[in-house]
Amino acid sequence: MEYIKTEIDGVWIIEPKVFNDQRGYFFEAWKQADFDEHIGRHIEFVQDNESKSSYGVLRGLHYQKGEWSQAKLVRVIKGRVLDVAVDIRKSSPTFGKHVAVELSEENKRQFFIPRGFAHGFLVLSDEAIFTYKVDNVYAPQAEASIRWNDETIGISWPIDQKDVVTSEKDLKAASLKEAELFE
Repeated sequence: MEYIKTEIDGVWIIEPKVFNDQRGYFFEAWKQADFDEHIGRHIEFVQDNESKSSYGVLRGLHYQKGEWSQAKLVRVIKGRVLDVAVDIRKSSPTFGKHVAVELSEENKRQFFIPRGFAHGFLVLSDEAIFTYKVDNVYAPQAEASIRWNDETIGISWPIDQKDVVTSEKDLKAASLKEAELFE
């Protein structure tokens, strides 16, 4: 696997080595020892999640607050998404900045998002199956969201805003200025 640093410290793009032949393909999706070595610390994933969404569905920008914060390792099994991590650590030199990466069944990339980030993705294909590991369990009392189209963050979503499909909860999300953030 190739671990690619992004412009925000701690956020990584991971590209597996894929072995293709007439039968199909094989690759190692995750290996604890390699992951720890490249990320620079041990992260114990405790829960795997999966979602299925159609074109234009935008989930995010989500995070969990306080002791319930989560690091995530995300990938797409089917389809194609634009995946985004936003630094919401007030003391960070990259506060309010984001990294966006296309994840797809073709490129088989993974995206590591450490604690202290809001996360979201937009489905670019007819359908997408999205899966991710987290290092802390889901805690509904700690969930929070930042508006996906917050102008101060300035994410360039590659479809017309009128085609975006999101939840009622995400429509009511706080702006970056109003949100409860990490120190």
